[in-house]
Amino acid sequence: MIETIDNLCVAMRQHDASDLFLHEGRVPQIRLKGQLMTLGDAPLNTQTLDAFWKYCGGTAQMMDFDTSYLASDGGRFRVNLFHQLGQKGAVLRQIKISIPSLEDLQLPADLLRTWVTRPSGLVIVAGRTGSGKSTTLAATLDWLNKQEPKHIVTVEDPIEYLFHSEYCLFTQREVGLDTKSFAEGLRRALRQSPDVILVGEIRDRETAETALHAVETGHLVLTTLHSANVVETVERLQLIFPEEERLGVQRLLSNLLLGVVCQRLIPTVDGGLRPVCETFQNEGVSRKYLLEGRTRELRDILERGDDPANLSFLQALATEVRNGTINRDTAMEHCDNPMELSRALRGISNSSVEPKN
Repeated sequence: MIETIDNLCVAMRQHDASDLFLHEGRVPQIRLKGQLMTLGDAPLNTQTLDAFWKYCGGTAQMMDFDTSYLASDGGRFRVNLFHQLGQKGAVLRQIKISIPSLEDLQLPADLLRTWVTRPSGLVIVAGRTGSGKSTTLAATLDWLNKQEPKHIVTVEDPIEYLFHSEYCLFTQREVGLDTKSFAEGLRRALRQSPDVILVGEIRDRETAETALHAVETGHLVLTTLHSANVVETVERLQLIFPEEERLGVQRLLSNLLLGVVCQRLIPTVDGGLRPVCETFQNEGVSRKYLLEGRTRELRDILERGDDPANLSFLQALATEVRNGTINRDTAMEHCDNPMELSRALRGISNSSVEPKN
């Protein structure tokens, strides 16, 4: 019966889906380009899920269990086994081996390359859940892997991409399997002679404090935050700490932060998804703003448009509309201030902003 699950895993990989959802008595579903879709039309029976649980090391006494699965076509999956309403279920997430390039993803490649080749500093990739943050970091590290020998230690939950060492040596650790938490994994990473550390996400003060300490001691640290824009990213990192510590955090960020990429996946006119990025490079007057806690004034730097390293979402969206990759209505739906975007696009003919046939 395990063959039924294996066939579903092979099929989801053929569709390039990210997740496979299994419930007793329900038709399997996949997540494809962020959307849920059914896979086939046959509901899963109890015997099939029982067999899969047993194969993965789950027992009847377990309520939840994290494990892994290797499909017959070589695909690797992180697996969470669980109960819901007294019935068994499972979610399988594909661990990807093929990492897209920065160019394929149409990300700000030059900026990310500049930051990742610095000997130390903090790089933050921000965005909402499902905005492609992990893929951006994987593409950035994969580029570095082809450039120079570095020891890169990752602490992730879960591991979404497997790296194959070329010039770089990778040590990949998963929270829950290889280390008990991001903070603990990060502390241990500092004892493993790393050059670059990837922290999958900063969720709490302990992880944030350890990450800043790692940068202070001469390491390059890449991480993610769940935030909507650059200003919110910087504010959220500061607000993790109690008020009496924030002056010290402002000083550290002023000196240690290299930059922020905050991204959103926006539907394109050809039916795909494209990351639209707000970017911020910390240099010059922005260091003064961070030191003095004038975080909101970073918005002025982004909106001036006199430095290609500093780009607001509005400017990035307007460019995509002008290029015909995103239509005007879609851009308006994903813009924080549609009126400002409308003003930015004023004077552009309809043919330049509507979908191309």
